[in-house]
Amino acid sequence: MMMDWTAYQQQLKANVGEIGKLSPETIRGYAGLSGAGQKTGHLDAKTRELIALGVAISLRCDGCIVTHTDAAIKQGATKEEIAEALGVAIAINAGAALVYSARVMDAYAALKPAG
Repeated sequence: MMMDWTAYQQQLKANVGEIGKLSPETIRGYAGLSGAGQKTGHLDAKTRELIALGVAISLRCDGCIVTHTDAAIKQGATKEEIAEALGVAIAINAGAALVYSARVMDAYAALKPAG
């Protein structure tokens, strides 16, 4: 069954709002970190959101997915641009698995008794 992303987004905002009431400095710190990249001006907002989506799927963060999909749409990202950004993240994740597979082979060689 597909997730009700709109309801999830609303619940997430409410829950984060509750955290903000209980720990406002945590939310202020997060907001500062989140907004820091915007201040350099080297990447436009749409590019930052496309990167955020690649990271979101890599981290398997549903809250990040709904937040940054919404933001990417608002920044004018097309479905095709989002798909291309996701393709990059998929390839990098596959590449990381391949690199770590080499580590398994190294561990095997070190741990297997000779003979």
